[in-house]
Amino acid sequence: MLSASVTTGGDRGGDVGFEGEIWQVRGREAGDGGEVRIGEIRIDDSDFPWLSGRFTPGPAYPAVRELFARELALAERDDADHWKRWEAVYAEIERGVRLVSPDGPVAEFLLHIEGDRAWFRWSDEPSEPSGADG
Repeated sequence: MLSASVTTGGDRGGDVGFEGEIWQVRGREAGDGGEVRIGEIRIDDSDFPWLSGRFTPGPAYPAVRELFARELALAERDDADHWKRWEAVYAEIERGVRLVSPDGPVAEFLLHIEGDRAWFRWSDEPSEPSGADG
């Protein structure tokens, strides 16, 4: 899970050079292990460590639309047990969704989609397992 302390990956340094890039959101096809296009994000804003942009849904987006809606609703809540529920929902996203930069797939990401907007942060390296120092 991408923690709050993980910064974005890449060798570009800070916010420079992301605007106009197109990042792909892909899903795993049931059965054959192939991928389907959930959508794409055209980056139009960067506020380190977050990138955001216009989300254009692909043919597989309807299958995950409600999952992203639940994830965002839980992320915005402030009650005693919402983070455990959020982690469970986000684990579903992690199992079925990949984020692909113009340079290739990223190791970890935290992605929110709402309407025609998406915002995310990512890491080129997997984070350390829970309980590790850091």
